[in-house]
Amino acid sequence: MMSSPLFSIVLKVLTAILTLCYPFAVYWGLQSSAYQWLVLLLGLLLLLRWFTAREASERKLALGFALCLTLIVSIWGLQPGLKLYPVLVNLGFLITFALTLYFPPSMIERFARLREPELPDSGVRYTRRVTQVWCVFFAINGSIALATVLWASDEIWMLYNGMIAYILIALLVVGEWLVRWKVKQKHHE
Repeated sequence: MMSSPLFSIVLKVLTAILTLCYPFAVYWGLQSSAYQWLVLLLGLLLLLRWFTAREASERKLALGFALCLTLIVSIWGLQPGLKLYPVLVNLGFLITFALTLYFPPSMIERFARLREPELPDSGVRYTRRVTQVWCVFFAINGSIALATVLWASDEIWMLYNGMIAYILIALLVVGEWLVRWKVKQKHHE
């Protein structure tokens, strides 16, 4: 879908920056009563996710997000709809990762094979387990994000979805890297 690799990289970086800034922008918009303008930000973010998708299934997921958010906004209003984006992102990752458990290779195996195309059977089992761990993480993280929408203040919503969730992701990545390093050492002994 991209016309050049540089354009693709720019769109992905822009998507990542907007995703990281999204909770703070929503919080600011809700506090200043300028949240109507955030619909444009959300639309841009969904459009960028559409354009940066590598596969048709990812594009369908982005379209599904847009439709879900449109439905949510029409039923519950703009403010809750804006705050539900992190919930839908976690749900999207959960669905994407879980589907690869039923239609292998698992998501983490796909990533692993980029660095190690001849992955041994033990590596396939390990990457499947890590994919399962990520599925549990996305389910829990999405549930907490939903709880912050339903029952927490705007400040708590922003704190969790704009900082704590990213810290938890980093901890999981680092923890998995340490476990993988230890497992690889054990197999090389």
